[in-house]
Amino acid sequence: MQELIEKGQKYLMNTYGRLPIVLEKGKGNVVQDVQGKEYLDFLGGIAVNALGHCPEQMVAEIARQSKKIIHCSNYYWTKEQIDLAELLVENSCGDKAFFANSGAEANEGAIKLARIWAHKNFNAGKNKILTLNGSFHGRTLATLTATGQESFHQYFSPLLQGIDYVDADLAEISKKIDETVCGILVEPVQGEGGVNVLPVDFMQGLEKLCNENKILLICDEVQSGIGRTGKFFAYEHSGIRPDIITCAKALGGGLPIGAFLAKDSVASAFAPGDHGSTFGGNPFVCGVAQTIVKIICQKDFLQNVQESGEYFRKKIGELDNDKVKEIRGLGLMIGVELTEPIAKEVMKKAVTQGLLFCTCGSQTLRFLPALNVTKQEVDKAVEILGKIL
Repeated sequence: MQELIEKGQKYLMNTYGRLPIVLEKGKGNVVQDVQGKEYLDFLGGIAVNALGHCPEQMVAEIARQSKKIIHCSNYYWTKEQIDLAELLVENSCGDKAFFANSGAEANEGAIKLARIWAHKNFNAGKNKILTLNGSFHGRTLATLTATGQESFHQYFSPLLQGIDYVDADLAEISKKIDETVCGILVEPVQGEGGVNVLPVDFMQGLEKLCNENKILLICDEVQSGIGRTGKFFAYEHSGIRPDIITCAKALGGGLPIGAFLAKDSVASAFAPGDHGSTFGGNPFVCGVAQTIVKIICQKDFLQNVQESGEYFRKKIGELDNDKVKEIRGLGLMIGVELTEPIAKEVMKKAVTQGLLFCTCGSQTLRFLPALNVTKQEVDKAVEILGKIL
C-alpha cells in the first residue's frame, strides 16, 4: 500500500489531504483497502453514494445502458435525458431541467441563468448575486467567488465581480437588496460550512423578500438534495418554492452528473447558444441516474431516511460525552460539533478503527452515510466514535 501511495504522490497534484489508505472495492456501506482491511463508510463519497457502493440495481443499469448508447451530442434528443428531466421536475417545484457534470457546474449555470433572466426582463445593471457567509458553492472561479469563506479565496484573485456576502439575517439581507441584485443563492443546509440548517422562518422570510423585490431565490441542493435530508429536496422542509434549484452528488449514485431546475418563467430566458455542455446529460449517466432517483423519491424510502437520521442523532446524544458540544442536521446529513478543535485528530483515529467520515473546519465531524444505512451500522459507527472520544 505504501508503494502505491508514494506512486500517487509522484504523479498526482497535491490538492487533497489524503488519508494513508488505498481503497480498492466496496459493497453497501463497507469499503475495503488493497490489504483487505474493511471500513464502515459514513462519508459515502461526500454524500454521493446514496444507495451505498455498487448497489445491484445501479450495477445492472450500468451494464444495460453501456451496451445501448453511452454518449451522443446534445444536438440530438435522447430518451434517457428526457425521462430523467421528467422525474426531477415532477418531484420538485421546477418546470425545466439542464444537465451538467458536477455541482459546481450546476451552480455556475444557475448564476448565468439568473443574470440572463434579469438582463432580459430588467436591465444589464441588475446582475448581483448575494450569498451567505459560511457557504460553499464549488471550485470553479465563479462558484469559488460565491463561496462565503475567505479561506477558499486566497491566491485566486481577481474573483468574479457582482457577488456579495451577507449573514443569514433577514434584516441585514434586506439592507443589502437594491436594484442591482438579481438573485440570492443559499444552501438550505450548509454542508462544508458546518452542517448548519437554515431555520424555516428564515427560508420563508427570504422567499418573501425575493418575491417582493423581483429577485430569484436559488437553492443550492448539491449536497442536501436527492433525499439526503429525508425530503427529496431540503427546501421542502420550509414549504417554499425556489426559482432555481441545483443538485448533483447523489443524483448519479457515484457517476458524475449535476443539474439545475428552474420555473418556466425563469428558464425561458435561455435560448439556443446561451448555455451548454458537451458531456452534460449524456444518455449513459442519465439512464443510471433514473434508477437512483426512482428508488429515492418513494415516500417510504424518504420516511426511512428521516427515521434513520433521528436514530443516528439520538445514539450520538446518548454518548453523553463532554467533548460533544452540539449535534446538527436533517435526515442523514449530520454534523457533530466538538468542544475542542480536534476534529481532524478524531477523523484520523477513526480510520485506524475502521470508520470513515470527514470534517468541517477544526471542530465539526460530518457524517453522510448511504441513505439505506441500517441501525446496526449506525450502532457500530457510534460505538467506534464513542471509544475515540
